[in-house]
Amino acid sequence: MTRGKIKNMEEFATVSGLSRPTISKYFNDPRSVRNSTRVKIEAALTQYDYRPNLYAINQNRRATKVIGVMVPYLVDPFFAEIARQIERMCIGEGYRPILFSSHGERGLETANLDTLRALRPAGALIAPLGRISDRAALEAICEDVPTVLFDSELDEIGAAFVGHDNDQSIDLMVAHLCETGEPPVFFELRAPPNPNAITRRVAYTAALTRRGHTPRIVQVEGDGWDFEAIGQREGRRILAEGGFATGTVLCSNDRLAIGLLAAADEMGLRVGTGHGAALRIAGHDDHPYARFTCPPLTTVSQDYGAIAARSFDTLMGLFDEATVCDRHTVLFEGRLMKRHSA
Repeated sequence: MTRGKIKNMEEFATVSGLSRPTISKYFNDPRSVRNSTRVKIEAALTQYDYRPNLYAINQNRRATKVIGVMVPYLVDPFFAEIARQIERMCIGEGYRPILFSSHGERGLETANLDTLRALRPAGALIAPLGRISDRAALEAICEDVPTVLFDSELDEIGAAFVGHDNDQSIDLMVAHLCETGEPPVFFELRAPPNPNAITRRVAYTAALTRRGHTPRIVQVEGDGWDFEAIGQREGRRILAEGGFATGTVLCSNDRLAIGLLAAADEMGLRVGTGHGAALRIAGHDDHPYARFTCPPLTTVSQDYGAIAARSFDTLMGLFDEATVCDRHTVLFEGRLMKRHSA
């Protein structure tokens, strides 16, 4: 039966009646101590419910001062900006960041994970592909390296997850669109590469239902991360066939919305509000170019800086903690960006 919670290795050494070096030696390699010592330590582990932070124990790994940063698609401005901010933070704290991009490919992501493990970095900050990721490969690196996931959540993988509150942001956007015009249709890929799109679809359905409207979802075919081309091609087809069920479209991300804006322009349809407007279009993420589309895109922002900073700070905390904390999730709320497209 557990008698008390031990906070660090020093306390555990005291209650187990062994020296701190002996305890550390056991955690590095249980076979390196005598059988009687090992039995005593393992009994104390059970009694006091102590879980050592093996990341903090491995000083040799921390001495490498290398931090691996992996994103699913570096060409995407969202991931490029997150990576840029994390890179600056690493350098500022004396670490050497090594950046990997999976380019939307499962095989390349797995190969990157293998390379990263071989480097034995001090830690890793990973935005996985998500739906198509090799879960076993991700679990393997998280067992060896202090790892924080960001952007794409995969349950129970990594020491923590930092991301965006899609439920809050989609509800915020739906409320705005319903209050200012027709309820929106949700426009997305049938098999989106990023799991955030699925979360947003579920949030959209719930938000429309709560407001007494019927959810309408338009799904289109498209592989990979070339969202603008897919939005333009499929948006042009849908508009030519008679358009969406209402005059308002909420796209699952800004890049898809930018493609739909181009399609509407090709069809001679005015996007926005007021006399002569045929369509309202909104997106999600506040893409760096969203302010400069024609018309400027209404969207919900992600807090790039907060996500990058909390991810990095959480990883630094893993190095300092004496014990492993329970896995936790941090989500940042979005902010409505009202522009002329909706």
